[in-house]
Amino acid sequence: MQKLTTGDDFPNLTLTLTDGGTLELPRDIDTNFAIVLFYRGHW
Repeated sequence: MQKLTTGDDFPNLTLTLTDGGTLELPRDIDTNFAIVLFYRGHW
């Protein structure tokens, strides 16, 4: 996968949430500016 650089559009992603629902990025973000943080938790 290619890294994003300044000015790139965020790729379309579908994430599975812990409650079984899904989150589609960037479609489900209701703002023009956002920070997306991926946290893997404790393994």
